[in-house]
Amino acid sequence: MNAVQVFEEWLDSYLNFERQPEKNIFWLDTIDYLCKRFDNPQDCAPCFHVAGSKGKGSVSKMIACILDSAGFNTGLYSSPHISDFRERISTPRGFFPERIYEETVREIVPKIESIIPEMLPARRPLTWFEIVTLYAFLCFKRAGVDWAVYEVGLGGRLDATNIIRPKICCITPIELEHTEFLGDTLEKIAAEKAGIIKKNTPVVVASHQPECVRNVFRRIAEEKYAPLYFVDELLDNLVWIFCPEDGKMKVHMESSIFSRPLDFSLGMPGEMQAFNAAMAVIAVKKIYPNLDESLIEKGLENAVLPGRFEIVRRIKGYPALKAVILDGAHTLNSISLTLRTCDSLFPSQKMNLLFACAADKDVKDIAGLFSGRFSRIFVTKPGDRKTADIDSESEAFKAAGLDFCADPDFERMTVCAAEESEKNGAVLLITGSFYLVSEAKRILRI
Repeated sequence: MNAVQVFEEWLDSYLNFERQPEKNIFWLDTIDYLCKRFDNPQDCAPCFHVAGSKGKGSVSKMIACILDSAGFNTGLYSSPHISDFRERISTPRGFFPERIYEETVREIVPKIESIIPEMLPARRPLTWFEIVTLYAFLCFKRAGVDWAVYEVGLGGRLDATNIIRPKICCITPIELEHTEFLGDTLEKIAAEKAGIIKKNTPVVVASHQPECVRNVFRRIAEEKYAPLYFVDELLDNLVWIFCPEDGKMKVHMESSIFSRPLDFSLGMPGEMQAFNAAMAVIAVKKIYPNLDESLIEKGLENAVLPGRFEIVRRIKGYPALKAVILDGAHTLNSISLTLRTCDSLFPSQKMNLLFACAADKDVKDIAGLFSGRFSRIFVTKPGDRKTADIDSESEAFKAAGLDFCADPDFERMTVCAAEESEKNGAVLLITGSFYLVSEAKRILRI
């Protein structure tokens, strides 16, 4: 095993919210303690901070790619990873040199292990995400990045990333999600996301927000004396056209803050990706108002992310399979948008579905979205790393009047879905969880 794999195994002894969600494990004093112990590596470079319910990973990647195109050495911290842990802590073009990860492992592990538990704030145990966030800070410092882009893990106000002092914040659309941790109304969730807003620091907020949510952002931004920009108020025109031949999307964007209209191709198709791109451009333009538009277009065309409507047309073990779409959408709205993108890129095409979700997802409403769309439906669990309830999934699919096959053996169901899709000439959509996407890529060797 290499150093990063050893580090991953070592991390497994710490509480990991992504695998086992628990209440009352969010606070900032522990990450503050850790950062001070390591000479505040979070301050090594200016940064962008991105929160929201959906699209924050895409916005983060787009911002990082624009900065990279402009010639800046840029670090990107995002989650979850699909195939390789280093996806969480990377450059817009790929991984850092291996020595960055290895030397940082050698720095962080002994110092963490030397901490006396009684010295920790409130004697609380360290969590997996706190240590990984610290690891990202240290990797970026060692790599000497010019800029860092941080995606919030969960919420915002008490997320471990919220120790940073960004030059600008971004907040993508808000949904009812993680209600047991963030609140049971859109306003409560918005307030948690708005917790990343810093005093006198500009914040860019997504277009697709109900007025009650916009009012939360207005109030908190005013309290923090933070300049507030809604994407729709700065856009004059936004047009997107799907290109079925290559699975991409052409985007035309106009705004008074640009010196000319932008025209570019996105490798992450979907109407929300056009708005995500607008947010990314506006955020960078607020920091670099004179940045050449051609560099912005180049950066956006380089922005791709695994598991975000990722289309794979050639799979070695399934030569006759037309295509597999891998999308980690896991909320009602995001899956609805995924299905609309399928309709645009694969009109009149026979499609099959492989679905799994975590136990805390709104599967009752999600199941209803699939009615009349798929020739075959396969329901399973999203691997062994995430708590799932396949009985609840099955009940939801039955209640929606769907004909489906269910089995908790996700490896078997992935192979069955691929074989059946190859046999009947269908495109296979795999969605509902990034963990399912990760397992499917491993099983199908994508």
